[in-house]
Amino acid sequence: MMRKTSVILLSAATGAALTLFVTQPRAVFMGSSARAATADTYRQLNLFGDVFERVRSDYVEKPDDTKLIESAISGMLSGLDPHSSYMDAKSFRDMQVQTRGEFGGLGIEVTMEDGLIKVVSPIDDTPASRAGIMANDIITNLDDEAVQGLTLNQAVEKMRGPVNTKIKLKIIRKGQDNPIDVTLVRDNIRVRSVRARVEADDIGYIRITTFNEQTTEGLKKEVANLSNQIGDKLKGFIIDLRNNPGGLLEEAVTVSDSFLEKGEIVSTRGRNAEETQRRTAHAGDLTKGKPVIVLINGGSASASEIVAGALQDHKRATIVGTRSFGKGSVQTIIPLGSGNGALRLTTARYYTPSGKSIQAKGIVPDIEVLQDVPDELKSRTDTKGEASLRGHLKNDGDEKTGSQSYVPPDAKDDKALKMADDLLHGIKNSASAAPTPGADKAAADKPKAAN
Repeated sequence: MMRKTSVILLSAATGAALTLFVTQPRAVFMGSSARAATADTYRQLNLFGDVFERVRSDYVEKPDDTKLIESAISGMLSGLDPHSSYMDAKSFRDMQVQTRGEFGGLGIEVTMEDGLIKVVSPIDDTPASRAGIMANDIITNLDDEAVQGLTLNQAVEKMRGPVNTKIKLKIIRKGQDNPIDVTLVRDNIRVRSVRARVEADDIGYIRITTFNEQTTEGLKKEVANLSNQIGDKLKGFIIDLRNNPGGLLEEAVTVSDSFLEKGEIVSTRGRNAEETQRRTAHAGDLTKGKPVIVLINGGSASASEIVAGALQDHKRATIVGTRSFGKGSVQTIIPLGSGNGALRLTTARYYTPSGKSIQAKGIVPDIEVLQDVPDELKSRTDTKGEASLRGHLKNDGDEKTGSQSYVPPDAKDDKALKMADDLLHGIKNSASAAPTPGADKAAADKPKAAN
């Protein structure tokens, strides 16, 4: 029997869509040691059964059997790593809705930290962004109910809902003495993942906010529009992946392919050698060889890092900004049958074309550019990255934590964008703009604020 699965690349954020592929079940051959291990496993399962029956019969109130099982499954998966989880049937349906890029909600990418909900970033032009919700805000209450004790999926479920309904959030923000109460009206969230504009009259600026099913088509459309608008004076393109938490593996591959003529884009490697897959580029550069600058920062994760890593390794683009998040793992969505939800299970690590794993390390930019941060925001503009997440997959060598994720709201104050402009106009070149030896290490090792 063949099983449909979906591959997804995320930071610890919610909100990415899915893509499907089919895998064959594995044949299993057991020796004596494997049989002994299996026998021990069955003893442990008997222990679980004993505990389950004792809870059902003796707990002070009659428990819900379904909730007991789902909680047990959630606990098992959350104990693996920060990105594996169980989705009940409704959560799985919601994720499938998100695959289409449209749902009723607030427009916030979130993660769970110390039992509370942390904002990774608000999605552009949504109730959250319009209300001033900021990255690293901590959400402690939803409609006066504490989020402590809820799973990430349960909290997300409470934030979603019918369009035009209200929800009240209590927020703790660093630099603010008192909690902030914000009432938001849910809207139809259309995740427009690609936006573009003409920069400095002769540069195409393209911002990719997430990698969903529409991203590659959106990129193609915007490249064509910008090329027509600017015409022969087009100097090149800036691809802004800052604070992009990731999304679909296949979209990361096709976006990378849009700028490459040939060569490997990414490889994924599971625990068995036969599971290794390599994705390669096809002839046809969408930009016809125009120079490309890619902007990244501490909020650029997963699919964003695949694109940056592929273009960097092939020397197709100059990477500008600060070190990325460092999520180098792949999650597979495994449906569990009608009405039973799905598993989101970490099944592989991914590697850049040079064979490098960025897990818990991130992509180091070719040119590091630190932003000038307003005094009132200095305590909350760094992210600790993948290496700071409890239970994260380990990597060989030194893991890296801490990278600036602040993007100035006004483009004229954006030093990374200014650097990209200067590079494309020939005012600076990569060699002269690159940090001095050891500069990146020094920046990486300085104390960072909590994410």
